[in-house]
Amino acid sequence: MSKLSDFFSRELPRINATLEQELAQLNPLVKEVGEHILLSGGKRLRPMLTILTARCLGYQDQDIYPLACSLEFLHSATLIHDDILDSADTRRGQTACHLAFGLHRTVLAGDALLALANLIVARYDIPAMNYCVAQAIMRTATGEVEEIAQIRSPRPDRTAYLEIIQGKTADLIRAACSCGAMLARADQERLDHADSFGFNVGMAFQLVDDALDYAADHELLGKPLGGDLREGKITLPLILYLQTLQKDQQGEILHKMAHDLLCDHEMQQIIGQIQEMGLDTKVREEAGKYLQLAGQALESFPDAPEKYLLQEIVEVVRSRKF
Repeated sequence: MSKLSDFFSRELPRINATLEQELAQLNPLVKEVGEHILLSGGKRLRPMLTILTARCLGYQDQDIYPLACSLEFLHSATLIHDDILDSADTRRGQTACHLAFGLHRTVLAGDALLALANLIVARYDIPAMNYCVAQAIMRTATGEVEEIAQIRSPRPDRTAYLEIIQGKTADLIRAACSCGAMLARADQERLDHADSFGFNVGMAFQLVDDALDYAADHELLGKPLGGDLREGKITLPLILYLQTLQKDQQGEILHKMAHDLLCDHEMQQIIGQIQEMGLDTKVREEAGKYLQLAGQALESFPDAPEKYLLQEIVEVVRSRKF
């Protein structure tokens, strides 16, 4: 077992216990929905990053767990809302919340998780941390709105895509690292580096995720390839593919995506051509540029065991297979 795996296995029971403890204060009707999404699994990457960053910068108190879990509550709220917007049937191998509990109850549960996360952060009485989390929530919502706009009017716009994944993924991972640094009362230079590390890991994580959607082992992935394409989402593998086509071919695909007219055969063709052209590998190369910046941000961190675990996380993101 790697040192990172060992760390995750040691910390996971305490994180899960804290999640349950904090959920217990919710109304039973929304608590059940929260338990459905939160206790069904998940990597717990965000709370782990909060803990590692804080400890690397010298914070050793045990009161860190609620703060770390607040980031998981935020993440879970976004998953609940994502599944509603995407009309998803499942999440982590089980029925999506809105199908299991109904739309109205699920929306309110997502709102309750957002409120609970903010309440937990407020307990620490660090105004900058409150601002950081509020900003992450705002940017996440903006990213979702921009993605919806792209689905309704798809275009191969790389800049728009990067703005979407920043809001959808990177800003919340950045907040996880920044909150850990703030709890440790780090100086401004270290705060900036923690922010940079989280942002770049988050961008890389989503880029790799989008590459895997076109080229992972579907059995390991746990879902069919091309889910983003089926949902009409424009991600970097597809942008790179569209850029290889003539304008009329590109326009035809975008028109069919906008009106949900792509048939299974056409989607399989696109997926196959993306794989043949190695475009998923090119996306991973883009992710590598962000991971290089993340590694540079870590250079100023203290020479502590947690620093090397953060470096290991960089390599795990780089080599993800599913």
